[in-house]
Amino acid sequence: MDTIDYDNFAEKCAEDLKQLQDKFDKDYNISVYENWFYNQATGLLTFSTGDNEINFRYADVGSFSEKSNTWKWSWDNEHTLDNVKSKAELIREFGQNNNFSKLTTGFFESNEVEAWEFAAIAAKLVNGLGVYRPVNDNQLKIFLVVTEFVDNETAKTIKDKFVQCNAHEYKRRAFVCRHLNKKDKVGFEESFETFENMELGDDDDFQAWCNECEVIRQREDGWNDKSMRFADIRLVCEECYFEMKEANLGHR
Repeated sequence: MDTIDYDNFAEKCAEDLKQLQDKFDKDYNISVYENWFYNQATGLLTFSTGDNEINFRYADVGSFSEKSNTWKWSWDNEHTLDNVKSKAELIREFGQNNNFSKLTTGFFESNEVEAWEFAAIAAKLVNGLGVYRPVNDNQLKIFLVVTEFVDNETAKTIKDKFVQCNAHEYKRRAFVCRHLNKKDKVGFEESFETFENMELGDDDDFQAWCNECEVIRQREDGWNDKSMRFADIRLVCEECYFEMKEANLGHR
């Protein structure tokens, strides 16, 4: 097998990225949108002007700090969620296979030119549509690889699966009866066995109710108007759901 020279490889990826960016700009023209927003929970990067928007899935590559002149790969960042940094593992694996220390060291001194090279390498390895670097007020520059266009209907379905929680910010939604809380042991019945951060199907949600609701549900031979009225189901976030589960079952 031929040995790959890192400098030549990085330079070629940077050249390829220029063409990729031109095509990305031509195909989607994101510069016309007034606002941008990326969300780790949904894994969506959204550009919008008023009600008009366009959405993409993205992979978080890493970040460059102007303050400390350092680069940090997303796979080495505990504050980056797994669902947006999982593709970055492909970069580390490629680095391991080719003995490229800059792709396998999580945090090190660097510069912005090199940061763009890392993003270009990432775009090549994950077959990205392009690279987007959000403009922030702070000195931390985050590099995102755009991986897939998402139609607005699909994007809405994804976003609707999440809820803004006062205690835990933006989390996946969950449904519980009005009797469940984080203090009292009232029993914890689930529609299926759950664990934190589990993958859910498109039609699945976390759902739980107390022992008293279960008695009514069984008496009514399932969920009907009467049992649903007694349960008075309410919306909470996933984190609150598992805090209630821990309060009742003593484990998470």
